[in-house]
Amino acid sequence: MDLNADLGEGFGIWRLGDDEALLDLVTSANVACGFHGGDPPTMRRVCGAAAERGVAVGAQVGYRDLAGFGRRHIEYAFTDLRDEVTYQLGALDAFCRLFRTRVRYLKPHGALYHAAAVDESQAAALVAAVNEYDHELPILCAPGSTLAQLAAGAGLRVVAEGFADRGYLPNGSLVPRTAPGALITDPDEVATRAVRMATEHTVVAVDGTEIPCHVASICLHGDTPGAVAAAALVRAALIDAGVTPRPFA
Repeated sequence: MDLNADLGEGFGIWRLGDDEALLDLVTSANVACGFHGGDPPTMRRVCGAAAERGVAVGAQVGYRDLAGFGRRHIEYAFTDLRDEVTYQLGALDAFCRLFRTRVRYLKPHGALYHAAAVDESQAAALVAAVNEYDHELPILCAPGSTLAQLAAGAGLRVVAEGFADRGYLPNGSLVPRTAPGALITDPDEVATRAVRMATEHTVVAVDGTEIPCHVASICLHGDTPGAVAAAALVRAALIDAGVTPRPFA
C-alpha cells in the first residue's frame, strides 16, 4: 500500500507542516507546484529530500490561489486550466531532474480535486495536460470520480486513493471541511482507518455505515494537526497488519 502526503506547501518564510519528518514515513510525496502553495526554493528542497529517501514525487497541481490555499473554486476555461496544469508539471519536473528523478504522478489539490471529481470540463483539462505532457504519468484521484473515468477512457493509468484522516459521507464523498467530522485528528483512529482501508477495503462513514473503499494509496494531509505522529502510527500499523508500504509509481 502506498502512503502519500501533501508536502512542500510553505511559501517564502512560512513553513507548513514538517516535510522532512513526513518524508521519512511516506512512500509518495504530493509536492505543491507554486499555485496553491510552495515556491521554487521549497520545491527544490522537497524534491531533493524525497530523492535522497527514495520517495516518489508527484505533482500536486491546483488553482492559482495562494491566498486561499487553493481551496476556493475558480471558474477556468478548459484551455486555461490545461495550460496552467502543464506549467505546474513542468516546473516541478525541472527540480526533480536536478536530483536525477522525475515527476512520477499527478494529483489535483483542494478545490480542483473536488471540482474534477464531478465537473467534466475541469477533469478533461487535467486529463489533456497529462496526456500531452506524459501519457505514462498516472493520475491519483478519488475512485469512481469523473476524473478517474475520463482518465481511464483516455488510456491513462488511474490510481485510487483514500483519506485516513478525513471523514466520509455515506455516498463515498468527503465531508466538506466546513462541516463537523471533516478531519480525523486522533492518530490511533487514523491508523485504524488506514488498516481497514488496506485490509478490508472499507471505511466507516460519519453516520456509522461501512462503505467500500478500494484504494491503492492512502493520503495523510501534511497540514493536519499531529500529521507526523499519525503517519508514524499508520506506517507501523500497516506493517503489523502484514501490509508493506511502498510507492505505486
